[in-house]
Amino acid sequence: MSLPTRKLTVIINGQRHDLPAVPEGLMMIDVLHEMVGLTGSRLGCGIGICHACVAIWDKDDGTSEEVQTCITGADFFDGKRIRTIEGIAATNDKGEVTLSPVQQAFLDQFSFQCGYCTPGFVNAATVLLERLKRAPVLRAEVEATVSAALENHICRCTGYVRYYQAVRDVILATPGLTRDGA
Repeated sequence: MSLPTRKLTVIINGQRHDLPAVPEGLMMIDVLHEMVGLTGSRLGCGIGICHACVAIWDKDDGTSEEVQTCITGADFFDGKRIRTIEGIAATNDKGEVTLSPVQQAFLDQFSFQCGYCTPGFVNAATVLLERLKRAPVLRAEVEATVSAALENHICRCTGYVRYYQAVRDVILATPGLTRDGA
C-alpha cells in the first residue's frame, strides 16, 4: 500500500521548489529536511510546543508570521513563500555571508549553548523586527514586546537572558523600531 501524494510548489528562501510527489499529511519539517535538504529548522517536541521548528511565512500583504513546521502539513505551504534559518543571512555574488543583525547579536551576546533552539529564536526575532519596522514600539515597551515575541520558544540550556538581551539590543540600536512618547 502506498500513500497518496500531491504536487507542491513552494518558494523557500527565494528559490522555487516544485515537488512532484509529497505524501499527503506529511509535515513541512519533513519536506524541508528530506526533500529540500534544509536541516536548520529543528524537530524538538514534534507537537508544536517548543518552536525550534519555526519557519517564516512571508504573506502577500508584506507581513510575515512564524509557522511551526512540525505540526503544519506541507500542503498548507503550497504556493506560499517561506524563509528558513538558512535564508536569514545574506550571501553576496562572491559567496560571502553577512549575518542578519539578529544572528550577529546572538553571537555577540553568546546567546546560545547547544544551539538546538537557536533557529526558532532567530526566526521569531526576525519576524518581530519586521513587524516593528511597520509599527514601532514605545521605547518603554521594548522589554514587554521582546518577551511577548519570544515567550513561546523553549530553550533548555540558556535561561533565555542572553537571547532576550540580544533582541533588545538590536531593537534599541536600529533606527525606526522604537518611538518616544506615551
